[in-house]
Amino acid sequence: MAERRLISSGGPFEAAIGYSRAVVVGDSCWVSGTTDAGPNGESLHPGDAGAQAGAVWQIIETALTSAGFTLDDVVRVRMYVTSMADAQAVLDVHRERFQDIRPAATLVEVSGLLEPSMLVEIEAEARRT
Repeated sequence: MAERRLISSGGPFEAAIGYSRAVVVGDSCWVSGTTDAGPNGESLHPGDAGAQAGAVWQIIETALTSAGFTLDDVVRVRMYVTSMADAQAVLDVHRERFQDIRPAATLVEVSGLLEPSMLVEIEAEARRT
């Protein structure tokens, strides 16, 4: 059986809610839904979905690196926005990172996230081949 490794970013909700930033089993890594929450749990970029998405991808990339993966290993992305008016800004950030990698991806609008200042949450799955 493959070892299960838990990756933490020290984010404000991990211990309080009981989840890991990422979980690695074998050649796969699942990165939890990620926001740009600061130490107080609020967005570090309130009102700016593009900046939130950029910060989220930095957090995800750090988690992947800690787990021994890179953005090139990402095979699946799920993006959640609280308003479709922000979709293009989030998709632009996604394109900057994944234009050549082209993982399977989904973007959906949700009624809200854990904290009202958060406009974007992103999940990623990676697999080493």
